[in-house]
Amino acid sequence: MRHRVAAIALGLTAVLAATLLGPAGTANAHDRKHDLFPTTINLPNGFQPEGIAIGKAPYAYFGSRVDGAIYRASLVTGLGEIINPGFGTGSLGLKLDDRGRLFISGQTSGDGRVIDSRTGKTLKIWNFTDGTSFVNDVILTRDAAWFTDSRQPVLYKVPFGRHGKLGDTFETVPLTGDFVFTPGATNANGIAQTPDGRNLLVVQSNTATLFVVDPDTGEATAVDLGGVPMTNGDGLWLEGRRLYVVQNFLNQISVVDLNRSGTRGTVVRTITSELFNVPTTVARYGERLYLPNAKFSTTPTPDTKYEAVAVRP
Repeated sequence: MRHRVAAIALGLTAVLAATLLGPAGTANAHDRKHDLFPTTINLPNGFQPEGIAIGKAPYAYFGSRVDGAIYRASLVTGLGEIINPGFGTGSLGLKLDDRGRLFISGQTSGDGRVIDSRTGKTLKIWNFTDGTSFVNDVILTRDAAWFTDSRQPVLYKVPFGRHGKLGDTFETVPLTGDFVFTPGATNANGIAQTPDGRNLLVVQSNTATLFVVDPDTGEATAVDLGGVPMTNGDGLWLEGRRLYVVQNFLNQISVVDLNRSGTRGTVVRTITSELFNVPTTVARYGERLYLPNAKFSTTPTPDTKYEAVAVRP
């Protein structure tokens, strides 16, 4: 299945060539040519996007809440196609590693999986639980993939083998400490690493709280944000000590400057846009942040239009 959008302004061919001929396709944060990329990327009608991942090359990957399909779109042209049809349950949080492997949170299926981002081939599936679950987001560390579950007070850890090999085992790590679980609510959601890389950051949507979590014990400590709540906190994106927190129904991103350990932070500003329509997750390429509009406030139909939008950080 291929989904095409209208052609954009002349000159994009030259931009694409320049991008692909750059060193390993890396994004230059000072490259103003990215302003020629489309600001809105149209997704298939009825797709219901939630997660986004972008690597070194100018392609974004999106997961569907409807059937778990994965859609790959060019940031240069806006054109895209379905590369994996999914397994009938939603695909939520996504992360792409430097080997081209796309890690996917499996929503109510209780699983996490990995596909080849080039071919769409499914490489591995981990069945975390057969019980009530909502596997929501994922982050990749040096030695593991970590998944959140919004319906259980746990994190799922998938250790990597030598040279990043995907194994068959996983660990279930209970969330303790300051984390208070509410059955039936959207609890643990977005996940990232702390700036020093030693611990994890997890936002709990229903309590508007950001936590530092010890990956060895699961003990969670509320981050001191000076009393500022992370209401409707969803996807997280960390750059250095700066954390971007997507607040979906508020149609904004809170920009938080953290200390190295991630235990304290200050909300320095918020990013809003008339293009936002309940954005959920975020990834960066060059000088732009890209977010899918989940449109949770819109009754979905097979003909409902969906898109991802770009803003400056």
